[in-house]
Amino acid sequence: QVQLVESGGGLVQAGGSLRLSCAASGRTFSNYAMGWFRQAPGKEREFVARIRWSGDYTYYTDSVKGRFTISRDNAKNTVTLQMDNLKPEDTAVYYCAADSRLDLRVTGAIPYWGKGTLVTVSS
Repeated sequence: QVQLVESGGGLVQAGGSLRLSCAASGRTFSNYAMGWFRQAPGKEREFVARIRWSGDYTYYTDSVKGRFTISRDNAKNTVTLQMDNLKPEDTAVYYCAADSRLDLRVTGAIPYWGKGTLVTVSS
């Protein structure tokens, strides 16, 4: 089994930055694709970014392209989401996810999730 723990959330003013981290344990970290999702109040959980287990491919939802960067450090068993130029609409609980595949499967098929970290962006 895989355990995921997110950290780094907080309150930031619009235009500011935050760096989220996800620490993974339980299985060989380097063999798992990783990703970030978020869920705003009253909204469905949505995909934000993902990275292959090899780290050679990343993908972002359109609303965060050019502002967010996902990366991984297999030696430290961590995945990071660097969030720059934050906007109020980025306010949400951010979740780390993992899958024992080269890349993440569809959201409903992803087997491992963290418990989330809250990001609040003020106007």
